Amino acid sequence: MATDGHETDLGFETRAIHAGQPPDPITGAVTVPIGLATTFAQAEVGADQAYDYARSGNPTRAALESCVASLEGATHGFAFASGLAAEDAVLRSQLGPGDHLVLGDDAYGGTLRLIARVLAPTGITWTAVDLSDPAAIEAAWTPSTRLVWVETPTNPQLSIVDIGMVAEAAHERGAICVVDNTFATPYLQRPLALGADVVVHSTTKYLGGHSDVVGGFVATRDPYLAEVVGFLQNAVGAVPSPFDCYLVLRGIKTLGVRMDRHCASAASVADLLVAHPAVAAVRYPGLADHPGHAVASRQMSGFGGMVSFVVSGGAEAAQALVSRTRVFTLAESLGAVESLIEVPAAMTHRSASGTPLAVDPAVVRLSVGLETLDDLLADLEQALGS
Repeated sequence: MATDGHETDLGFETRAIHAGQPPDPITGAVTVPIGLATTFAQAEVGADQAYDYARSGNPTRAALESCVASLEGATHGFAFASGLAAEDAVLRSQLGPGDHLVLGDDAYGGTLRLIARVLAPTGITWTAVDLSDPAAIEAAWTPSTRLVWVETPTNPQLSIVDIGMVAEAAHERGAICVVDNTFATPYLQRPLALGADVVVHSTTKYLGGHSDVVGGFVATRDPYLAEVVGFLQNAVGAVPSPFDCYLVLRGIKTLGVRMDRHCASAASVADLLVAHPAVAAVRYPGLADHPGHAVASRQMSGFGGMVSFVVSGGAEAAQALVSRTRVFTLAESLGAVESLIEVPAAMTHRSASGTPLAVDPAVVRLSVGLETLDDLLADLEQALGS
């Protein structure tokens, strides 16, 4: 839905709590009501009104769309039933048979599966490259390239992509730049302000923040992109329930304070891992020797709550390590209050096996939660051993 952007002079945390969420005009409730109605009474035949059928629009969903659009600095926002449903709407709205897209060589496994196994059979082609390298982007470009898909930080290697550079390269060649901002969130990074055309989220992760809701989001300032994504949102109908929208809105209210804690604890975890003899390498943008540290320092206000590392001893050692943690839970997903640990090659990124995006089986990914920091550090120490 479109937003008027009147809250942009307010601070981030204020907008997270209030944007699109005025007190209920009938009851005065300060929390957005969960509007369960599937249909809405019409004043007269053919009358244009805000809501008619819940797939097309719902007041709780409208509040969520206004709020996240405000946080991303967008004029239009669209909530979806999952992050992949949001991605699918963007990709289908922009690409058809014969079109080509460029994506990072460290993309999320679900994104790769959507592109390579769902869209590719329809005639869409793709190339995965290192998006931090302008020469690699140039080499991958074809006359039919229409879109560049960016994740930054990437999942799971936590590589950093210069959004401004990629957006400029895409625009010079008549393409658009889409950024998956799930890891950074709008609290740490605003892709539209850096030149991107579209932002997508899995709201399941940091925006929801409590491992109790699945959702996705698309934000843009471009009226045409908004029109075609909005059409698909309604025509395909992959929309979240009112209760799901309520849960994401509730999570967003504490996004700022949660991200501050995620970032602080992740930095301490990264420092522990760097110094541990059982760890061969650590990937965290906040480390001074991270290849993307300078770019991350420029385009992000913090380095996030995700840490990845390579375990000395290979895949067997990695799988043994994740079985020994007591506070970190062995589970997929990320971005919630509890700390999670996984082996991407065998779990979230298994669909990338045998492709250019395959993940080293010795990589372990941490989603650093909000538990007491000393407990997290002690848990990793005992799991890593001496």
